[in-house]
Amino acid sequence: MAVLLEPESPPPPRRRGLRVVGRLVLAALMVSLAAGTVVLLDDEKQPPPAPRFAVEDVAVSPGEVPPAAGPVPPDLAGWARRVSDATDIPVRTLVAYGKAEAKTRTRDPGCNLSWVTLAGVGRVESHHGRYSGTTIGEDGTLSKPIIGVPLDGSPGVQAIPDTDRGTLDGDAQWDRAVGSMQFLPATWSRWSLRAADDGRAPDPQNVDDSALTAANYLCAVGGDLSTGAGWWRAVLTYNQSNEYARSVYSGAAAYARKANELSPR
Repeated sequence: MAVLLEPESPPPPRRRGLRVVGRLVLAALMVSLAAGTVVLLDDEKQPPPAPRFAVEDVAVSPGEVPPAAGPVPPDLAGWARRVSDATDIPVRTLVAYGKAEAKTRTRDPGCNLSWVTLAGVGRVESHHGRYSGTTIGEDGTLSKPIIGVPLDGSPGVQAIPDTDRGTLDGDAQWDRAVGSMQFLPATWSRWSLRAADDGRAPDPQNVDDSALTAANYLCAVGGDLSTGAGWWRAVLTYNQSNEYARSVYSGAAAYARKANELSPR
């Protein structure tokens, strides 16, 4: 499910990830999910603004208990503004992460998903939907599609022939990862969820749908994400790289620490 994006700034450490179309084909279809190389359809590359919030790499071993923040409060908009000011995550993307946590708490309470895990993934995959100057609209739709490079067997890239006739990625020959959380079309088809109750199809270029789909996928493959075993299994299935998982962990830990500092005592 993941593809490479062309690094636009010192990319967070990671490489290729893997996704699956279903458990029965997990081994056969593991593909790199989105580590930091995105290529836009228009191939526009702009350096991102210097981050106001620094994430320090954490020396962590696979299996260690994952970071977590307190539950997202009912005042989602106010919470997102406060956390955004402190972490440099866009307000609208934080709303998407918060919505995904809340919906997952109802849909799959045993998963124990924390929004900081989604934020850790989103940071690595697309700078929280801001890759190459992309912005997020009020409805959660990206200002321009985030599309990965073709999975054509080039050095460092698996060869994944087209699975959706180019419907999601605009490429009828090779698959490419799509959206802020960088899903391969086949994986998106299997796991996608629509965040809004409007009857429309899930859209990978919408941060609400992308975050909720990532939550659905992580919970399905990891089980209880509050445990070290579950969290690492989920993230390493998303992208089969310890370096990638450590980068996700580092981001999640930094966001959790800052958010917990903001929480009322």
